[in-house]
Amino acid sequence: MEDNSADLGCYGNDIVHTPTLDKLAHNGVRFTNAYTTYSVCSPSRSSIFTGLYPHQNGQIGWATHHYALYEGVKVLPQYLSDTGYKTGIIGKVHVNPESRFNFDFEAIPESNFGKKRLSEYASHAKHFIQQSGSATPYFLMVNFPDAHLPFQNEVENLPTVSVDAAKIRTTLPFAGVNTRRMRDETEKYYNCINRLDESISMLFDSIGGLENTLVIYLSDHGAQFSRGKLTNYEGGLKIPFLMSWEGAATCKNIVRDELISVVDLLPTILDVAGLDIPAHLPGQSLLPFLNDPTGSINWRTYLGADGEGSSPVFYFPRRSIRNDRFKLILNIGVGRKEFPAYGAYANPEFGSGATEEEIHHSPNHVKKAYAIWKQPPTFELYDLDQDPWEFNNLSDHPHFQHVLDNMKTLLRRWREETNDPLLDRVKLEKLTAEMDSINHLYPDHSYRNIPNFKWNYLDYLKP
Repeated sequence: MEDNSADLGCYGNDIVHTPTLDKLAHNGVRFTNAYTTYSVCSPSRSSIFTGLYPHQNGQIGWATHHYALYEGVKVLPQYLSDTGYKTGIIGKVHVNPESRFNFDFEAIPESNFGKKRLSEYASHAKHFIQQSGSATPYFLMVNFPDAHLPFQNEVENLPTVSVDAAKIRTTLPFAGVNTRRMRDETEKYYNCINRLDESISMLFDSIGGLENTLVIYLSDHGAQFSRGKLTNYEGGLKIPFLMSWEGAATCKNIVRDELISVVDLLPTILDVAGLDIPAHLPGQSLLPFLNDPTGSINWRTYLGADGEGSSPVFYFPRRSIRNDRFKLILNIGVGRKEFPAYGAYANPEFGSGATEEEIHHSPNHVKKAYAIWKQPPTFELYDLDQDPWEFNNLSDHPHFQHVLDNMKTLLRRWREETNDPLLDRVKLEKLTAEMDSINHLYPDHSYRNIPNFKWNYLDYLKP
């Protein structure tokens, strides 16, 4: 789904109305520490399709800006094409080149951010499954447009259950700034979540007979509020993630706090299909969690994430790593004086972003966090147990230097394990020069209209 943080009833939000997703969580497993690989749609979706981090697969920015997968990278429908599975997608692919995605069935390829005709997602899904036949296994990916901007309280009489605005006392916790205007934006965002749940209800009702179907719900990244989407903060990277398979699971209402990632999706799907999981994929199958409410499962102890900026105007390379308690963000020095997304969000025309005036009148710890976001140091260190939404940077705190050193080691290890090309200073400088050159030549993003435009990085960054 689009741009939604873990703002569901099953995650403790008592303002939204999400009975469909809450039931899904009750019938399966809810992950409390699920993450995307990059808090922008195309790179995140590239990890879902390839099981690779964006720095491994090449999709380091928006597909609409011609960023693309490296040549030869295999995608999910290609893995399933020779297995007897029928594959379908409803909604956007948003990863290049789309010609590589050999789905058997495609519908509603546009983004539909106006949230129109949402019942059609359900009818297309029913058609695909009927077309596949009851004896044919299938994979279907359905991409609903909520809760992407623009936020709408109501579209075509949906949601039928609206949020009670009187219950909204604060904005999303990672945004920090709490004004009436921001609470109004939060109301619209929550109504998007309600509408999303009702859309999924229509989908399930249309399909029917899901007992023998593995159902996975997740968002591509966090909500588009300040310090969310486009950042490596928890508000951007942390996502809701639910998994249910009633016909195969022996337990219900499982809650797990392991560090899972969207790179685990492809291994899970291959596992269900009875296929070998390629050794080069960094993820693991999530199926062991379906039947184990509390037991120890051999799992990763740290998890990394990417970030390049998604387009030349937002270019600001960074990496992050977290373990069971601490989070480290590395802001890679390339001569930038200000984090570009800060200025975009602070623009008064950006509805869900906190303006400079709102930031100025916020509590000191919020102002300090926004100052760090605007002009970040090389390292940011956060204690997620004590500070889950990262308002207190500990990187200069003398009592946490041993933690900082340990997290630096983990970050370096993860980057080496995944062959991060930006460890090579020459490649980093080439990428920076290319981004700066295109931004200088086409400040209005008009390069998007150039026929056959291709980024050079696809050649020199490729592993």
